[in-house]
Amino acid sequence: MQLFFRQVGDGHPLIILHGLFGSCDNWLTISKPIAENGFSVYAIDQRNHGRSPHAPTHTYPDMADDLYEFIQQQNLQKPILVGHSMGGKTVMQFAMRYPDLAASLVVVDIAPKAYRVHHREILDGLAAVPLAQIQHRNEAEDVLKQYEELPAVRQFLLKNLYRNEAGAFDWRINLKVLDESIEIIGGDVEDKKVVETPTLFMRGALSNYVRETDLPSIGEWFPHAELDTIANAGHWVQAEQPQAFLDSLMRFLKK
Repeated sequence: MQLFFRQVGDGHPLIILHGLFGSCDNWLTISKPIAENGFSVYAIDQRNHGRSPHAPTHTYPDMADDLYEFIQQQNLQKPILVGHSMGGKTVMQFAMRYPDLAASLVVVDIAPKAYRVHHREILDGLAAVPLAQIQHRNEAEDVLKQYEELPAVRQFLLKNLYRNEAGAFDWRINLKVLDESIEIIGGDVEDKKVVETPTLFMRGALSNYVRETDLPSIGEWFPHAELDTIANAGHWVQAEQPQAFLDSLMRFLKK
């Protein structure tokens, strides 16, 4: 699979993987200061997201294999892998499936465990938007308001809305497959193996995605893991506290 990506900077390769409903465009702003620290940053769209191909399945082994193929296509040696939420699970799955290929791992606000499905209302809201009928983006937001009360979340979701070649509104995400796969996306990584690669688990202090009760499991599967808790940040650590995110990342990478 030929994944879409954006690249900035020169230096050691660093790959960023977004979370559910996201895309590489969400990472453009923070990619630049990362690159300025001496890295060649590749922000990619995972399958069924952004401008990458749509596929009939959406599992973590799928996405780990996509990442392996991308690394081979770009001829990247010992890349650093950074993943947020769903992207963080892709990073974990990759490291278990392809040991020793990555120099280090950064997993942002997600743990190696299954989560209960909590995106059902968002999926229902996206499906409820009458794409063939709406003329303006604010009409789509009016529909989403019935399913998601936070304006920032609605704006994040609406970044997936675009006009296709026929001039009609459409979703860049593969809504059908993501809906069918939502329990898999919330589930655990598969075929767990101990990962010896140096790993940073970064979490938001205001988020409940990585709890104290998750730390023993993190230590079991990632014995060389470090944990950094970012103050005044929820699940979207990199967006809510970009400087603290950058500082934490650089401290880890420059050790």
